[in-house]
Formats: sequence, C-alpha cells, structure tokens
Amino acid sequence: MSLTTAAPAPAPTAATRDARRPRRPRTLSAFRSGPFTYGLLLILSTIFMVPLVFVISIALSSDASVSSGQLFVLPREWEFANFARIFQTSLPVGSFLVNSVIISVTSAVGQVLSSSIVGYAFARLRAPGKKVLFFVVIATMMIPAQITMIPQFWIFSELGWVDTFLPLIVPQFFSNAFNIFLVRQFVTRIPFEMDEAAQIDGLGHFGIYSRLILPLMMPILIAIAIFTLTAMWGDFMGPLIYINSEDKMPLALGVQYLTSTSQELQTPPWNLIMVGSIFLSLPMIIIYYFGQKYMYEMNLSAGSAGAK
Repeated sequence: MSLTTAAPAPAPTAATRDARRPRRPRTLSAFRSGPFTYGLLLILSTIFMVPLVFVISIALSSDASVSSGQLFVLPREWEFANFARIFQTSLPVGSFLVNSVIISVTSAVGQVLSSSIVGYAFARLRAPGKKVLFFVVIATMMIPAQITMIPQFWIFSELGWVDTFLPLIVPQFFSNAFNIFLVRQFVTRIPFEMDEAAQIDGLGHFGIYSRLILPLMMPILIAIAIFTLTAMWGDFMGPLIYINSEDKMPLALGVQYLTSTSQELQTPPWNLIMVGSIFLSLPMIIIYYFGQKYMYEMNLSAGSAGAK
C-alpha cells in the first residue's frame, strides 16, 4: 500500500493576489488628490486670474500708456502714484470710501440682528400658523427684486428718504428670507433640552435667546455679516436709484463717475478707474480670506439640518 501526499499549494504571488482582488470602479473620488486635479485647478485658477492681473496692470500704467492704448500684462512704467492721485481728482473719492463703510457696516449689523431674532422665533416659538407663515417668507425668495423696485421707490420717496442712506440701510433691519432660513436651520440643531433647563432656572424667551442661543449662533451670524458686507459694498443699483448727491455716493457708484471726469472724445482715466476697482475688490478679498471657514460652516449647517 502506497501512501501519497498532496503537494502543498504554491504561495500566491503579488501578481496573483492583484488578479484575484476585485477591482473597484474608478469614481470621481479617485481624482480628488491626483495630478489631474491639481493640473485642472491650476489651469482654471490661471484663467480666472487673468482679469484681475489686467486690472492691476492698468492701475499701475502711466497716463501715456492709457492714452495710447498700449497696455500689456506687465506695465512698462510702474506708476504707484496712481493710488494717491485718485484722491486728487475732482470727485470726493475719500467720501466714497467712508460712505461705503457706513452703508455696509450698518447694513450688516441690521441683517445680523433681524435674522437672529426672526430665525430664533421660527425655530423655537410655538404659535398657530407658524409653518404657513414660514412658507410665505420662504416663498418671497421667488419674487424678483425688479418687481418691488418701483413700489419701494414710491414708498421711500413719499417718506422723503431719497438722496439719503435710509433706503439702503433701513430695509436691512428687516432681514431677508434666505438669512432667516439659514438661522432657523442652525437653531433647530441646538437641543431643546437647553431651553427647558433655562426655563426651569427662570429664563424667558428673550433670556434664552440673548444668553444661550445667540452666543451659539455666532458662526452663522458672522457668515451672514460677511455676505451682507460683500453685497452692500459692491451694490450699484440701489445707490444709483436713491443717491443723487456726489458727497453721498458709495464707492461702487463713484467709480463709475470717474469716467465723467474725461471730456468728450477724451480717453477716460482707466488707470485711476482700475485703482478704484481695486479699492472696491481688495476689502472683500481680505474679508473672505479670514471668514471663509464660517461660510463653509454655514453651508454645512443649512444642509445638514434639513427643512422641518
């Protein structure tokens, strides 16, 4: 009787293991951190940076280059004095800047206060018809701003607010539907047990709002303030409708008026106009750089809570 033993199976090689391993389908996540992604981002960033590079180049060009129309990516003469010359024109550019700061900061304060109060009320208070009223508020986002432009102008004209800052600032103290929605979604994520514990300690709704909920709402309120600052700093249509005096114009409208300093058939001072455009853009870029994390958090908060 012969005893035979089976030969041991050969150890699988790396190529065999790779062949047996089921291949995962290549999804979009496979390109997230690869050279393709970085290359694509580099190309897109370069394309989007081209207008900004030309703005800076024209702002640093001399009057002769602007008059001749010979503009290059890098100016031949670096005229940094253009940033001081813009304040020596016949227009009050310094007042334009101050007016923009007043309108933007006051509007941001109004939006933050009104949005936090109304959003807290929709999230925490119990009242009959609250859901219907919230639906109506959200539905107002579907109304184009051009429809309410003429009635608003008639109302503000009857109040005697034309050629003042009031038509630009006062509506911001009544919030808007988008900011109310964001605050409500953020507050609904905060546990209701905090309210119950505060009520046991004797706090009312105003105390709960001001001492408990408001500090927790700071990230979303900072994001709303950034959005409002950005919108009001670059707003052109509102000041064009309501502001008539030069000394009350904000910078967004004043930059357009720089073209009026040129006479007929004369080339506008594009280098000074581009300097004004840089003044119009640079503060918003700085604000976005320092506040972008709050805007990301705001989007996550609004999306994760869901509409209830």
